[in-house]
Amino acid sequence: MTGLLHKSLDAPEETRSFEQGMGHLDLVAMDEGGFGRAVFEPGWQWSKHIKPMVHTESCQAAHVGYCLSGHMHVVMDDGEQADIGPGEFLEIAPGHDAWVVGGEPCVMIDWQGFTDYAKEK
Repeated sequence: MTGLLHKSLDAPEETRSFEQGMGHLDLVAMDEGGFGRAVFEPGWQWSKHIKPMVHTESCQAAHVGYCLSGHMHVVMDDGEQADIGPGEFLEIAPGHDAWVVGGEPCVMIDWQGFTDYAKEK
């Protein structure tokens, strides 16, 4: 482990764009793994804009994060669902779909599930 490591999502090491210009993901690598900030544009939905890239039936990433702005609706494969909004922490297990609710981009910070998120397979 590094004694002191600091990086900025305003100068990401990698940026991944979502299908059809529906947002992007900025990533930095930390000793404990990847850390990311995603901007999901109004109209974005995982099953429409990420599924074609990763070829799974639902999102298989586990997410631990925080919503900075906007709103997202998450539906688990078993039917459980929730709305996530600004100021809320989240833990989402693999096996879900999600979409932006409303006309404002949804900005999420994730310190677990973005390392392989939206990577072409």
